[in-house]
Amino acid sequence: MSGALHVTVRGQGPDLVLLHGWAMHGRVFAPLLTQLEADFRLHCVDLPGHGHSAEIAGGSPAAQAEAILAAVTPGLAGPALWLGWSLGGLLALAVARARPEAVAGLLLLASAPRFARAPDWPAGMDTTVLAGFAKNLATDHAGTLQRFLGLQVMGEPAARASLRSLREALDGAPAPGPAALAAGLAILREADLRPVWKSLAAPVALLGGQRDRLVRPAALEAARAQRPDARLRLLDGAGHAPFLGAPQAVAGFVREFAHGA
Repeated sequence: MSGALHVTVRGQGPDLVLLHGWAMHGRVFAPLLTQLEADFRLHCVDLPGHGHSAEIAGGSPAAQAEAILAAVTPGLAGPALWLGWSLGGLLALAVARARPEAVAGLLLLASAPRFARAPDWPAGMDTTVLAGFAKNLATDHAGTLQRFLGLQVMGEPAARASLRSLREALDGAPAPGPAALAAGLAILREADLRPVWKSLAAPVALLGGQRDRLVRPAALEAARAQRPDARLRLLDGAGHAPFLGAPQAVAGFVREFAHGA
């Protein structure tokens, strides 16, 4: 625990900070942490208002990035590798915008620098889906979260097992509060970190699932088009949470990227 946010640290080696997705918490990365703890010193953050972390004043990407940096920086030896999954990818980019010198490399996992569809970003997610989640949170909090979980594993051959893992991870910490969920949805709906993605000097990479229904392969390919230097890999049979069904493959890519970075 450091500051207002809960940070779990384990492993030995170069610093690697992991930021989870909307409505989750750091424990969701457990299969991946097991694969990586011999190679990295892992700093697994519960985002504001998620898991064991307190809510913060203001839910903007900038405010959340500052809270993340305040919690993580004291435990870092220097610039770190950052891995952001889904919403966590947008927040990792917000961290890079706020303090680029803290980022030795940035890996977007099932994430892109813009989540929602726009006229100049047709590969993004339909904004009506995000608006529906926001509306339904007020009337059916639990049901909305369960539907979101189902979307994350849709299309995977082992979808049932991955969904069970997600539900077990959620059970391991307090449920996120309404304010934190609303702030996260607002970021997914509105944030556009493409300028940061295009200008960041640190090495970058993209890893996703061929069957992801939330951040489709086309979104990662569009991000790669803006950064031809970015490494890109799409995992066959994987959905939005590839580290659950294929943790060894994800860990292998992380190691490759870290070696290059």
